[in-house]
Amino acid sequence: MENGIIFQAYEWYLSDEGGYYKDMVLKLDELKEIGVTAIGLPPVYKATGTNDVGYGTYDLYDLGEFHQRGSVRTKYGTKEELKYLISEIHKREMSVYADVVLNHKAGADRAERFEAVLVDEKDRTKEVGEVHEIEAWTAFDFPGRGDTYSKFKWNYNHFTGVDFDNLTGTKGIFRIIGENKGWSLGVSGEKGNFDYLMFADIDLSHPAVVEELKAWALWFIDELDLDGFRMDALKHMDKVFVKDFLSHIKEAKGDKFYILGEYWSNNEEENNRFLEEIDFKSDLFDVGLHFNLHQASQNSGDYDLRQIFDGSLVKSHPSQAVSFVDNHDSQLGQSLQSWVAPWFKEIAYGIILLRKEGYPCIFYGDYYGTKGENPQEGLKDKIDILAKVRKDFAHGEQQDYFQSTSSIGWVRLGDEDHPHKCATLISSGDSDTIKMFLGEEEAGKIYADFTGNSQEKITVDDEGYGAFQVGPGSISVWVEDGTKL
Repeated sequence: MENGIIFQAYEWYLSDEGGYYKDMVLKLDELKEIGVTAIGLPPVYKATGTNDVGYGTYDLYDLGEFHQRGSVRTKYGTKEELKYLISEIHKREMSVYADVVLNHKAGADRAERFEAVLVDEKDRTKEVGEVHEIEAWTAFDFPGRGDTYSKFKWNYNHFTGVDFDNLTGTKGIFRIIGENKGWSLGVSGEKGNFDYLMFADIDLSHPAVVEELKAWALWFIDELDLDGFRMDALKHMDKVFVKDFLSHIKEAKGDKFYILGEYWSNNEEENNRFLEEIDFKSDLFDVGLHFNLHQASQNSGDYDLRQIFDGSLVKSHPSQAVSFVDNHDSQLGQSLQSWVAPWFKEIAYGIILLRKEGYPCIFYGDYYGTKGENPQEGLKDKIDILAKVRKDFAHGEQQDYFQSTSSIGWVRLGDEDHPHKCATLISSGDSDTIKMFLGEEEAGKIYADFTGNSQEKITVDDEGYGAFQVGPGSISVWVEDGTKL
């Protein structure tokens, strides 16, 4: 969708009181108003408990309908409330993307005994000791749901690894032994083989598992009337399965069904190779750009803003790139913490929202704020302005003016349906001025900074150039004075 915006509608430390779906309904109108076109929901199925964000997946078929893991509702509410939220999103002509976690399962109903071998956590291709019997939580019987929606029950044969042996109390990564069983070869080579991430690692080469997950995906889409998936933890999943799974969905639901993948790597070559190996059937979060934004925010004096897009997907594969500033994994206190410094947040959102390339994603925590041990204030008012500028003014061709290490700018020239021009400047250092071309037809027009960060007015000269200004460590977005959003 042209100039679309995804809103990642959750952060890690949301309350587990169960009112999330009801609360999100109340937020939809303001999100629609700023130009959000798709809502990204958290994992909506039953996890290990109501205090679980959802990535400790227990039962993919329980959307808050059955009494399992201590409650009927999930952390976020009941299935009925979820379906109502989705209907309200659709009423506002926004899409719904659901988080899909297929790498692992957690909160098993029973422990089982089987043979396994301990591996080196830093290099999972190296065995530590001999094959021996262990006991781990790998049996999923779903007593609260029974056979409703699916009769499939999980056992240790459906997993490749676990992280705890009940018999000895040993913590570590155990590879499960069995016929045609081992770590997937089609995963990231980090840690030797990064198949195992957490909990009970799903064997995505097991024929029965593959059949079950494919069937579940189509049921899930139809049951909730979904418009897209966010695929979690792709760097840990067998690429053969991923490609086959995505093809299965596209064949059943058509190319309009949107798929976005989380492949957490800032290695440009690795990201490009992954996209090629899955035949570009999924967009990817632009992790490379996120780390560039993080680095720029931490090292403003040494970072060259002219290199802000180096190694990013918006540069190498702009049509596949979902740009973001932060998310639930990068926020403070999380394992992938790489929080963009507060002083740079508004600048970073200007970079992802006002450029031609990429499909930007606004993070709930950046918009409304985060909780937890290190709560952060949201930037709702500032992001509102930038998002509205994207909706109304950031259209058409783009001309870059990457002037110096600490200041860059660009102009969006508009199109037939959006004739107004837009000039953006950012600085990570001192105040600066960049002369940028808007067109001879703009001569004599007066431009103002829509962000309010500068109170100056700029008059476009006879040749169509404006000497646009930006304050220290700031962003200014210049549009014709008097133009309303």
